[in-house]
Amino acid sequence: MNTIDSAAVPRPPIYTAETYRPERSLGLLMRQVLTSILQEADRRLDVLDLTHAQWLPLFQLLCRPEDTTAVTLARDLQVDPAGVTRVLDRLEAKQLVRRERSCTDRRVVNLALTDTGRAVAEQVPPVLTEVLNQHLQGFSVEEFEQLMGLLRRLLANGEAMRAPVVAPRDEGAA
Repeated sequence: MNTIDSAAVPRPPIYTAETYRPERSLGLLMRQVLTSILQEADRRLDVLDLTHAQWLPLFQLLCRPEDTTAVTLARDLQVDPAGVTRVLDRLEAKQLVRRERSCTDRRVVNLALTDTGRAVAEQVPPVLTEVLNQHLQGFSVEEFEQLMGLLRRLLANGEAMRAPVVAPRDEGAA
């Protein structure tokens, strides 16, 4: 059976400047879906007195607790380090997070959940799974996997655009 790599087959562009309309924008639709998910999660997590900007770092620290700094947290969350520092100040004031000097490098300040912070952070995954499952209502497992695969392809295409272009090496040069 012959299979053709779908990426190798030239296809006409999906969007053109002449026919582009915001209501058909993939980016706008993805933003609306994300906003819907985050607003509902925020609404449900409001009982914990947390905003999206606060529960997301707590959840990240719960998932990846070792050697996390404000810089690595900002990178992982794809947000501005200064913004993360402000959020961490609030979380520290709520006694949910603490900053600890590294034992191996005193210049490094690692982040850790307090016991209270861990208890709060552990309440986030059940809420997120409920919100996500409600957004996926009516989807089959196969449709979900297909959607995830398509989104990964979009992401890979975006990453490929940002990859540095390497000039071919001239084998005859000394």
